[in-house]
Amino acid sequence: MKFDTTILELVLDASLLVQMVMLLLLTLSFVSWYLIFYNSRRLKKAGQHARSFEDWFWKSRDFASLYNRINAHDYHEQGMEKLFMAGYTEFARMRKQAEAIAADRLSATQRAMQIVLNNEADELEKNLPTLATIGSVSPYIGLFGTVWGIMHSFHALADAKQVTLAMVAPGISEALIATALGLFAAIPAVIAYNQQITQVDRLLSRYHSFSEEFTSVLQRHAYTSPAATGATSSTNE
Repeated sequence: MKFDTTILELVLDASLLVQMVMLLLLTLSFVSWYLIFYNSRRLKKAGQHARSFEDWFWKSRDFASLYNRINAHDYHEQGMEKLFMAGYTEFARMRKQAEAIAADRLSATQRAMQIVLNNEADELEKNLPTLATIGSVSPYIGLFGTVWGIMHSFHALADAKQVTLAMVAPGISEALIATALGLFAAIPAVIAYNQQITQVDRLLSRYHSFSEEFTSVLQRHAYTSPAATGATSSTNE
């Protein structure tokens, strides 16, 4: 308990600028921990959803029926569902154009899914730059507070005739708290960023693989009649 009281006293005795630096670092730490838990939950749900939809997709033999079932659900589509819906909608639309050749149909379908894939990548990665920024700048902010605190301590001793370690130690201790807070904010942010960017890359790779596999399946249907895949009955266009 004495240790906690001493730390608090050191913070309260620090100069105003050093206190502002400490407050900023604490704020950055709270933001980083919020993003860490938020991103972890979101990526976990995205991974679970991808696995369940893949199982659902490969068990379904009628893509038109699968499209209609997804379209009938009143919820926000995500991940692979968006890829499937965008790809199949574009494929069905192109199948209705008699002048479109099979290669054009597949090319349009791939473009539609690529747009969705890019949007999903942006959505999954939107909070990661903030974590990376906190992890990279926090130590320097803490170091700035430390340097300023030490300068302030030595400046206060300029008129002293005899300087002892006991006179300098409290000021240096106050300043070093800023460095500790900088590391406290930076280390979890860096670790979380490295883990979560890996999760995002794996998830996007999974989306890309699904897009390629779905394109391969559609390629086999591109040269058949529209009625063979139910493409004309799957959309309301």
